[in-house]
Amino acid sequence: MNSFTSHTGTALPLRAENVDTDQIIPARYLTTVTKEGLGEGLFADWRRDAAGALRPDFPLNQPQYQGATILIAGPNFGCGSSREHAPWALLGYGFRAVISTSFADIFRNNALKNGLLPIVVDAAAHRRLLDLLAADPAGQVTVDLASQTLRLPDGSAVIFPIDGFSKDCLLEGVDQLGYLLKREARILAYEAAHPAPVLTI
Repeated sequence: MNSFTSHTGTALPLRAENVDTDQIIPARYLTTVTKEGLGEGLFADWRRDAAGALRPDFPLNQPQYQGATILIAGPNFGCGSSREHAPWALLGYGFRAVISTSFADIFRNNALKNGLLPIVVDAAAHRRLLDLLAADPAGQVTVDLASQTLRLPDGSAVIFPIDGFSKDCLLEGVDQLGYLLKREARILAYEAAHPAPVLTI
């Protein structure tokens, strides 16, 4: 997966709460075993009406949010069933990070394993960010993973938490297996220096 160090982009606000994974990517898109084209299915039932036409009132379809790479979500984003297709669809559409006050644990873990950064901020920072974007939809948001800093369009900074292992994997652009494989030489050296004891019967 692509490494994540620092990213600056415009942000798209999605104010809905408790957005579940079936709303992020409907079940009919789960027949594929690859990530290709899943961005087209992102929020498909909200983006299009029954006839397949784009809904002009949905944020992803509005011109001021075209090209947005950061999603501002409501609380408990990614709840419901576990499906890696949810972060795949968000990444496929072009999002690099999702900012919310809380995430469902399974979605958060799937996102981190696939290179999508879920950022938790407190309610005050979340509200300020939404207010700033309402005033200026083109406002830039910067995410610096190394310093765990979120810089808002008004220049203010918010520190966000992330566990050390996930942070290292994102910075290196590797998943859990890739993290181990990059350290194969050190693992083999340790095993050679610490042979398994011989069992006697």
